[in-house]
Amino acid sequence: MSDLPRAYAEHLARDRRRSPHTVRAYEATAVRLCGFLQTHWGEAIDQAVLARVTTADLRAFLAARRGEGIGNASAARELSAVRGFLDHVTGAGTTPRLKGPRVAKGVPRPISPAEAVALAEDVSEDPDEPWIGARDFAVLLLLYGAGLRVAEALGLTGAALPLGATLVVTGKRDKTRIVPLLPQVRAAIEAYVALCPYGTARDAELFRGAKGGPLSPRMVRRAVQRARVRLQLPDRTTPHALRHSFATHLLGRGADLRALQELLGHASLSSTQIYTQVDAAHLLDVYRNAHPRA
Repeated sequence: MSDLPRAYAEHLARDRRRSPHTVRAYEATAVRLCGFLQTHWGEAIDQAVLARVTTADLRAFLAARRGEGIGNASAARELSAVRGFLDHVTGAGTTPRLKGPRVAKGVPRPISPAEAVALAEDVSEDPDEPWIGARDFAVLLLLYGAGLRVAEALGLTGAALPLGATLVVTGKRDKTRIVPLLPQVRAAIEAYVALCPYGTARDAELFRGAKGGPLSPRMVRRAVQRARVRLQLPDRTTPHALRHSFATHLLGRGADLRALQELLGHASLSSTQIYTQVDAAHLLDVYRNAHPRA
């Protein structure tokens, strides 16, 4: 197999500062494309061979992936990764154009403030170790109280201490932003720090796993899933839903869209505008439920 997918992955991580998850996904797509073309054409894949890729070849690749059961959203992501890979290998603007499948834009599905607090409290009461309960409570309050992504919360280090009125967060593509820290969130983090048996070295992760290593996002998702079942909350209750709830509740109380964009760390205002649809949907639900003629 060609080493071009590996070189592409290194480019994404080094030059484009993409997240590790994105790098892995795009490299996997590049590997799949090279494997498909090698079988399709019966020859080794190199830069010169990739320069011959046509629209028909891309259609054949997507058709093969469709045969493996991927849907519209996955096919669109696959095509985006293929375009990026071919542009990197053969030069930007040389990749044949192919219109991707139409993907309906989903609307974030927040949970209520009461559900968010109940979730954090339930998660904190589940572990046998008090410091682990305090850790999980602090992480979930950061997601809901400050609108952080899971990776952003778990990426905090001891350098964030001592806590003040704001917190510096490193988001996607290593962009930093400043978010306000509510007193309740600050108190939860400080309570965890006081109980954590592994210390708070400035260059070490703030939130630790049970054995002292970095806390895994999978463990956060698993804890939320167990609490969701116990509280009989809907399936949409995930760690990321707390970030959606943060944005929706602020917007519903009159927050400025530009300010919300800064708080969430969105590169484009269009990413933030989707929350106006959520708020409008909520207003329509209230209207239908309350108006006698609705």
